[in-house]
Amino acid sequence: MVLGAAHIIELDRLDNELRLAPDFAPALFRRVMEWSGTRRSSLQETASAARLERLIEAGAWTDAVFALIELETPSWKIRRLIREDGEWFCSLSRQPNLPAALDDTADGRHEILALALLRALVEVRHKSSITLPAASTVPQVRLSSGQTVCCDNFA
Repeated sequence: MVLGAAHIIELDRLDNELRLAPDFAPALFRRVMEWSGTRRSSLQETASAARLERLIEAGAWTDAVFALIELETPSWKIRRLIREDGEWFCSLSRQPNLPAALDDTADGRHEILALALLRALVEVRHKSSITLPAASTVPQVRLSSGQTVCCDNFA
């Protein structure tokens, strides 16, 4: 789905708010849910949506963000989640089994784990708003202009 420039600007503002947030704010989480609410509204009655609401009520924010990612972007999986130099780095991928150099990931960084995850989710929304969804999940490979050599050892 290709959306307008206003949508992209609002996603950039949301990401900037997440980046600058000194602590996790439930209101900010709700704003991210509103921006990614297209699937959530259609799946309101599912067990996943009910689980997400229970996590929100309990204040289990990191688990709630994991549930939101699973609910809103089922084709995206966590590829990498590390803490380095006091900052969390989260990387989401459609194809986590590809080598990292070939993968197109959505990344988020923050000192707070839940905010790093939310930034990665906002990046997924940003990527989906400026690119058309792929017709298949198979990675596209460009034809080379040179010669192809088989390097398999059949001995």
